[in-house]
Amino acid sequence: MSELKIAAKTASPQFGKEFGAYLALPPGGKGPGLVLIQEIFGVNQVMRDLADGYARQGYVVACPDIFWRQEPGIQITDKTDAEWARAFELFKGFDFALGVEDLAATLDALRKHPAVTGKVGAVGYCLGGNLAYQMAARSSADAAVSYYGVGLDGLLDIAGGIKKPLLMHIAEKDGFVPPEAQAKIKAGLAGNANVTIHVYAGQDHAFAREGGKHWNADAAKLANARTAEFFKTNLA
Repeated sequence: MSELKIAAKTASPQFGKEFGAYLALPPGGKGPGLVLIQEIFGVNQVMRDLADGYARQGYVVACPDIFWRQEPGIQITDKTDAEWARAFELFKGFDFALGVEDLAATLDALRKHPAVTGKVGAVGYCLGGNLAYQMAARSSADAAVSYYGVGLDGLLDIAGGIKKPLLMHIAEKDGFVPPEAQAKIKAGLAGNANVTIHVYAGQDHAFAREGGKHWNADAAKLANARTAEFFKTNLA
């Protein structure tokens, strides 16, 4: 595994115009591309393990450091109060518009990568779930998957931009996405034939983060199987 260097469209006054992404290649060396979008903890071991897992499924995976404009190389966990405080600090300081721009640059870099043989998709978790939805609406991604995205009820005005397949995993008991927000999301996307929504009964936020507080093996297995089939269908 290695690092992919990406040229940002908009430079950071402090850190310049280049940022990195963890790059994982499939066993065969080539395949469709996949932009993996981090949670609020940076490109940590959880994200690198996910990237490696998607690579084993046959994808060329890039997981970009989307917090690089605040502090490059963030790698924290969900295990201590101090790390949670830092994660929320980074989340509050995150510029979503520039984040989507950086993800689009990652998408473009993957399309040009010699190992990528065709289509390029996106998948994200938590904060990344929000950004995966935005990639579906605002980028050239060929398909996208959002795991328990936060704040999506405030982004329904861009739903008309979703012209390619989008799969959404919603946790019924998500502590960050209350029932009224979930109802608004489902109603707002009901008319878009490109969107498929699955709700996981009784599950809380981050039910697919193995080792996390709310991890549920059965729900994670089901969601991940649906994701695998979705990408197999739409990125082949």
